[in-house]
This record gives sequence, structure tokens and C-alpha cells, in this order.
Amino acid sequence: MNNTQLGIHHLSYDDITNHKILHEFIYPDMFKNYYWSDDFSAEYYIAKAKAGFIAVTDYYEEEELLLPEIQFSYALLDFDDLHISTKARKLLQKRNLQLEVSQNLDEVVEGINRLHQNNWLTPKYLNTLKASQGLDENFKVISAFIRDEDGVVAGEIGYMIGKTYTSLSGFSKREKEYRNYGTAQLILLALYLQENGFAFWNLGQSYMPYKLMLGAKIVEREDFLKRWYVETCGFPFSAQTN
Repeated sequence: MNNTQLGIHHLSYDDITNHKILHEFIYPDMFKNYYWSDDFSAEYYIAKAKAGFIAVTDYYEEEELLLPEIQFSYALLDFDDLHISTKARKLLQKRNLQLEVSQNLDEVVEGINRLHQNNWLTPKYLNTLKASQGLDENFKVISAFIRDEDGVVAGEIGYMIGKTYTSLSGFSKREKEYRNYGTAQLILLALYLQENGFAFWNLGQSYMPYKLMLGAKIVEREDFLKRWYVETCGFPFSAQTN
């Protein structure tokens, strides 16, 4: 792993499927979190996701790259810790909002692109997500959203592995009439995951206040990985084998 670009190291498919490299070099290295790859195959994407990496994209010398990150810390929501604010509770009661969960990503991605121009969720990244559908029975990409007569007004995309769900990106309309709809979507998704037997929700980066306000706790890398392997693979972190 000595091919360096963007000041970070290359991460190959062989690296992320190699027990020794992961457990002796990558996971213990608390000076590194980002890696890079030009491999946008669905097989690579699923493998890095199962290993606990969350990927975004960036460009280097006009080449689009995948940037898998093994974070220093994660925001995890245990569903018993879910906090429903008074405003969100009133909105849910007043509007009787319903969550839709689908494997059709396009409507939510369209909303993300309208709100976040030049975002990392590029057409190439989206094609990788779509290509992963049905490839691995333990990995599923979904969209979760609220709609009204004008279409999707708040939603996100993410993936399910085992008994875990990981958020990737989302949006909510910013017009006044849709205030708190984004929070309502998050609450409804948390309830959906809990009802369907999920162990926890991986919200990714831990520095965003809304995640903590939802009830998420900050978990350091090693503790995250211990929980992650049990709930995604069914065996302890220390017992992983190739």
C-alpha cells in the first residue's frame, strides 16, 4: 500500500479483504482515516462497506476517485436512545407523515442534487450503488423518504448490512412549509429500523449536531468495529478470518 495520491494511500480490493492488512495495519493506525481508489466496481464498494469504510468521491488531476474512510469516530444511534423533539412530535401528529422505503434511488438523489450542487454523490458513484443491488444478499442499498403531492420532500439513501443501517446522504426541502420535515424523516426511519430488528444506525461523521440531537452517541473506531463485526458478520471483531 505504497501508492500515494492526494497525500493518502491507495486501498485495493485485496487490501480490504485481507485480514492481516486490515487488522494489523489499517484499523490500528489512528493517524490515517482516508484512502483512495479508482475502483468503482460494485464488488469493491460492498467489500469496503463491510469492512466499516464509508466512501465519498473527489477529483485528482481530473480523475474521479473513490475515498473510502475508516473514521476515527462514528455517530451511532441505539434506538432506545432516540430523542423526538416537541416540534417533531407535533409535526408527526398533525401531518400523519408516512415513510416510504424503496430500492429506487433516483427521486431522492434528484432532491440531493438540487440542494447540494457539486456534491460527492456523482453519477459514477450512483451507478456503483445501483450495480450493487442484488449482488450480495447481506448488502442492500435503499432510499427512505417522505413525499407529498409535489413529490419527495425529505429523504436519504444508505445501505443495510446485517442488522445495521448506514446513512450516506440526504436532503429536505427548505421552504417554510417543510420545516422539521428532515427531522421527521429521520425519526420515522429510526422507528422503522427498530421495528424491523436492526441493532443500530450508523450515522457516520460524529461532528454534526443534528445526529447527537437525535440521540446518537460518539463511538471511537475500535469500539465501533467491535460492534460492527458482530452485527454485520455475526462473529466477534477479534475472530474474523479470511
